[in-house]
Amino acid sequence: MMHITFPQERPQYGGPDPVLVFPAMINGERIRCAITAEALEDHFSAASLREDDLIGAFEAHRGAIEHAAQRMLGELGGKPVLLHSGYFRFCE
Repeated sequence: MMHITFPQERPQYGGPDPVLVFPAMINGERIRCAITAEALEDHFSAASLREDDLIGAFEAHRGAIEHAAQRMLGELGGKPVLLHSGYFRFCE
C-alpha cells in the first residue's frame, strides 16, 4: 500500500509550459506532481497566468488539488503526475 503525503512547500512555477510543480512523498520517496495553469484558471479561480496568481489559486485550493493528485498517483502506481483541466472536468 502506498503512503502518500504532501510536504507543505510553496509550489514552483516551472518548465517551458505554464505549470506549477509540487512534491508528493510516497513511502519516503519524493515524486513530482504538477498542475497546468489552464486547470488553475478553469477550476480554481486563478486570475491570470502570472506566477503570483497561479500560486495564490493553488494555495487557496491546495486540499482539492492534493486530493486529485493523490487519486491520480494511486491510479498511476506512484508515477509522476500532471493534472490537466480535463481531469477536473470529468473526474470531480
